[in-house]
Amino acid sequence: MSPWDTPSVRWTKRQFSQSPFEPTRRVRPAWVRLVVMVVLFVLVTGLAAGMRSVAGDNPVLSLLFGAAAGVIALTVYAAAVRFLEQRPVYELDPAAARSGLRRGTAVGVGLFLVTLALIALFGGYGTKGGVSLGGAFTILGMMAGIAVVEEILFRGIVFRLVEQLMGTTGALALSGVLFGALHLVNSGATVWGALAIAMEAGLMLGAAYAATRTLWLPIGLHLGWNFALSGIFGVTVSGNEDMPAGLLHGVLSGPTAVTGGDFGPEASIFAIIVCAVPTVMLLRSAKRRNHLYTRRQNRSEGTRTST
Repeated sequence: MSPWDTPSVRWTKRQFSQSPFEPTRRVRPAWVRLVVMVVLFVLVTGLAAGMRSVAGDNPVLSLLFGAAAGVIALTVYAAAVRFLEQRPVYELDPAAARSGLRRGTAVGVGLFLVTLALIALFGGYGTKGGVSLGGAFTILGMMAGIAVVEEILFRGIVFRLVEQLMGTTGALALSGVLFGALHLVNSGATVWGALAIAMEAGLMLGAAYAATRTLWLPIGLHLGWNFALSGIFGVTVSGNEDMPAGLLHGVLSGPTAVTGGDFGPEASIFAIIVCAVPTVMLLRSAKRRNHLYTRRQNRSEGTRTST
C-alpha cells in the first residue's frame, strides 16, 4: 500500500470527488445553510488568524501555516457542502485548480502593477531601504491562507447562497458590501477605503465566481493582488498597518485620491478604475454563459455549470 494511501487521505480525496452520489438526508433551505456555514467559517477564520499570529515574521512558518490554513479551509468547506447540500463540490473541481489559480494570480499581479504604475506616474510611489526576500516569503504564506479562507467565506458561502435567495445582482451587492465592511477592523481603516474595497474587489471577485462558477479564479486573483501589493511593492494592504515588510519598502506620498492615504493603494481612485475593467468583462462572460440568475429562477441544487 502506498504511504499516502491512508484513511485520512482517502477521506480527503472523497470530499473533492466530482462523482455524483445518492443523497442520504434532506437538504435544508438556503438561508439555513448560509447561517450554519458562516458560523463554521467564522471559526475557521479565527483558527487561521491564530496560525498567522504564531508564524509572525518567520518566513518558513508563514509558508507552512499559510498552506495549512488553506488546506484546512478547503477541506472543511468541501465536507460541509457534501454534508449540508448533498452534492459534489463542483466549485472546487480539482481539474480546474491549476489553470484557475495560475490565471487568477497572474491577472491579480498585473492589475496591481497597472494601478501602481498610475500612482507612480503622478509621483505617489517611491521606495527606501533594501530588499527582503524573507519578508516576501512571509507575506506569500500569509496571503495564500487569507485568499483561500476569505474567498470561500465571501464567494463560496455568502455569494453562492445569497444568490439562491436574491439572485446574482443581490449576491454581488451584499457580498461586496460585507467584504468591504470586513476591512473596517484594520488599524488604518477608513469608511472610504471599505467602500473602495467593496467596489473594486468585492464586485470583481464576485464576478469572477459568477463567470467561472469555480472558486479557483477568485482565489488566484485575491492572492496575486495582495501579494503584489505588500509582498513585492511593500505598501499597506487595506489599512492593515501591522503587516510585515515585503520585498521592497514602499512609500506613498501625495493626494489621498491618488495614493489611497493610510488605507493604501486600494483606496486610490486608480484601483477602482483598473478593477472595473475586468469586472465588466467577467460579468459579460457570465451573461454569455447564462451564469446570471434572478431571484425567481429556480436553480437546481448542485447543477454543474460550464467553466
